[in-house]
Amino acid sequence: MKKSDFHFELPVELIAQAPLAERSASRLLVLPPAPAPLADRGIRDLPDLLQPGDLLVFNDTRVLPARLYGRKTSGGRVEILVERVLGANEARVQLGASKPSRPGTAIQLDAGGEAEVLGREGEFYRLRFTPPPEHADESLEKLLLRAGRLPLPPYITREAEAADAERYQTVFAREVGAVAAPTAGLHFDPPLLDALRARGVEFGHVTLHVGAGTFQPMRVDSVHEHRMHSEWLNVGAELVEQVRRARARGGRVIAVGTTVVRALESAMRDGELLPYAGETTIFIFPGYRLRSIDALLTNFHLPESTLLMLVSAFAGRERVLEAYRHAVAQKYRFFSYGDAMLLFPPA
Repeated sequence: MKKSDFHFELPVELIAQAPLAERSASRLLVLPPAPAPLADRGIRDLPDLLQPGDLLVFNDTRVLPARLYGRKTSGGRVEILVERVLGANEARVQLGASKPSRPGTAIQLDAGGEAEVLGREGEFYRLRFTPPPEHADESLEKLLLRAGRLPLPPYITREAEAADAERYQTVFAREVGAVAAPTAGLHFDPPLLDALRARGVEFGHVTLHVGAGTFQPMRVDSVHEHRMHSEWLNVGAELVEQVRRARARGGRVIAVGTTVVRALESAMRDGELLPYAGETTIFIFPGYRLRSIDALLTNFHLPESTLLMLVSAFAGRERVLEAYRHAVAQKYRFFSYGDAMLLFPPA
């Protein structure tokens, strides 16, 4: 299986560069099991598409303003994208610089203070941050909250604006630690959540802190040779009990986003969902049988991406690519600020 098996042609004008005026105004492409036809709906139709007793599972991670800028003592400009905060003052980061940075390299931060390169870990660097004297007790997380910039995805070609600070977070974001939003959750606003509650749909939450590696392209042609980046997750005992109760009453477990799928599948043990907190490098592609969910709400993903492969593992590659061709023809909006799909597994 090759990454080219998951290619599709996407006109650049369909890549959403900004959110709609209202979160729940997005379109929704429904993929029932074949041979039932695709259906063009809207996100606000979700209460009609779901059933009383269904359980929607959200990712409650919160995006850090994880981008910083500075200058090496040698003079070169540097862009720092924090991938993972490691304790109070160290982090794993991506560095955008004209030349590779050696251990011991000092970076003077535009926000004040300094970062020292400790070493390299694959595509990432490890940095130690020292706050400026006027913020002597400031942790790295507080530095980011004070002076960091929101790291919009690379396919959004404009700079982050003030409105993105709110719109690139879900309304239920609470656990700080991600550098990218769980974008399927961006479609939900309080009126839609109220309508779903009135329908009898329940809500549960997991946490998976989306890392900067999510934007890295697959660099090998063979799908079987790819190795996923590590991300931290927590599937709590309360969510596990919610899933058990939903199944017992005949309800369906519906993941809101691929990050929820990765979290739930990482917490499966011998066919049973159990509480789990820790790292995951799980890579889901066709041939993998998903056992934790009954339906998936997700945005449209990049060609040849691991997320498109995950969706294909759930609903079938040909079926998914058929849906993507339909979405392009019908001018759906793609990627983080784009429209969504509701997928069901083959009958």
